[in-house]
Amino acid sequence: MTQAERRQFLIRALLLESPRCGSVQIPSDANGQRQLLRGLMNVRMPGPAPEEFLAVQDAYLREEIEQKGVTDWRSLTPVEPGIFLWRGDITTLRCGAIVNAANSGMTGCYVPCHACIDNPMLN
Repeated sequence: MTQAERRQFLIRALLLESPRCGSVQIPSDANGQRQLLRGLMNVRMPGPAPEEFLAVQDAYLREEIEQKGVTDWRSLTPVEPGIFLWRGDITTLRCGAIVNAANSGMTGCYVPCHACIDNPMLN
């Protein structure tokens, strides 16, 4: 399955499980599809997903990260011993722990597709 086929599979699956999205049209361009997929993933309520969906999603996200590249923490310069500052997509940082900004409830962003630090997918 190509990356485009994976993306379309995931979009169709997410649209099918959300009746309120029944009239949403899948964009023909890759960027439009990425934006739609990101939005659908952001608003999906927690719950079980079929094994096939999870396998395709895993393959899709692994390919996206591979295309973006990965930054290893050992390549960074510490600001103090053991403390590093780095700005970028946290899904591409190879490290042991990340201190992430959050709201007062520690629940993260609720704005779909918002380009904030705790919502980096497909930025």
